[in-house]
Amino acid sequence: MTSSAFDIAILGAGPVGRVLALMLARVAPDPARIALLAGAAPAPVTPAAAVPAADPRVLAMNHGSRVLLESLHAWPERSADIRNIHVSQRGRLGRTLIQNTDFGVPQLGSVVAYSGLYARLDECVAASGVTVLSGPPAQIGRQDADGVRIQQGDAELLCQVAVQSDGAGATDVRRDYDQHAVLTTAHATLPRRGWAWERFTSEGPLALLPHPQTPDAYSVVWCAAPDRAAELAALDNAAFSQALSQAFGDRLGRLSSHAPRHVFPLALSARRAQVHGRVAAIGNAAQTLHPVAGQGLNLGLRDAARLAQTLTPWLAHPAGNPGAALAEFAQARHIDRFITAGLTDLMPRAFATGLAPVEHACGLALLGMDLASPLRAPLAQHLLQGFRA
Repeated sequence: MTSSAFDIAILGAGPVGRVLALMLARVAPDPARIALLAGAAPAPVTPAAAVPAADPRVLAMNHGSRVLLESLHAWPERSADIRNIHVSQRGRLGRTLIQNTDFGVPQLGSVVAYSGLYARLDECVAASGVTVLSGPPAQIGRQDADGVRIQQGDAELLCQVAVQSDGAGATDVRRDYDQHAVLTTAHATLPRRGWAWERFTSEGPLALLPHPQTPDAYSVVWCAAPDRAAELAALDNAAFSQALSQAFGDRLGRLSSHAPRHVFPLALSARRAQVHGRVAAIGNAAQTLHPVAGQGLNLGLRDAARLAQTLTPWLAHPAGNPGAALAEFAQARHIDRFITAGLTDLMPRAFATGLAPVEHACGLALLGMDLASPLRAPLAQHLLQGFRA
């Protein structure tokens, strides 16, 4: 068995874990004492991943997340800007439009391919000096006054602070939405550059996001009851395209999809406390949200940014106890997590109750936000950058 010592060990090397590693590397006296436990080495990205049909995973990044990634030189080469967000309810009154000009920013957000972001972050981490350890999934063992012990295969690591960013373990609060998401790519005959669409239906939210790799393509996230999602996934391309066009409407002309469809169950899961002793949880390890409004990764990146900020003074003298810094992190993240999880939990349920009075009230709320900018500003501001303490 081999043994190594680090100041900070990050378990999980997805986008949130890699961003945290990059931010810590900028302020650490010795970046090599930051360990990024990446698990098994990922398969190389093939040229086929450049085709939307080959990998439907895209990420909606809000303005704040883009600013953060650009500051780390980690913004991928290809992206699709979102300058207008159109929110509506199928079969009910009301819609609202959120525009970048309302806030004086170049874009409200952007859409990037998961493969493109991952590849760019991988390049940045390789150049950062951080120690990357590939191998079996790591497990956190006991913690004491000397630090936290982590097991990764035959290797044991001792670190002063451990950060869970592996997407596992957020089970204190859980809600099953009885919805599955169908992910695919569709092409529009009348595409509108810079527009994203969130349409609430009786089945669940239906989102169309501009695809970063093809101008007339949209990434589709269609939420529906599990049986309905399975039915949609099993349709032939012509029947699915017809169903999609009928559910979305004609704002983009005719929609056609010839891409593979992937189905994922949807649930809210969250930890009540992000810190336990010397262990902090961020990103999907702290909370997994409904995909409505695309807030999950953006919230996780805010976790990473705040944790890096609060650990910076301690990292200058890592022999000291990190307890005060971790407590400050947990306190600072409470409101943002509460608001974001609350919004993404409420919206898909409120718009799909099947109760006409509730759905009409939701439509009136959309109409009110559209007519009065002071009413939509708080929601739009939160979607733009989250709550900043």
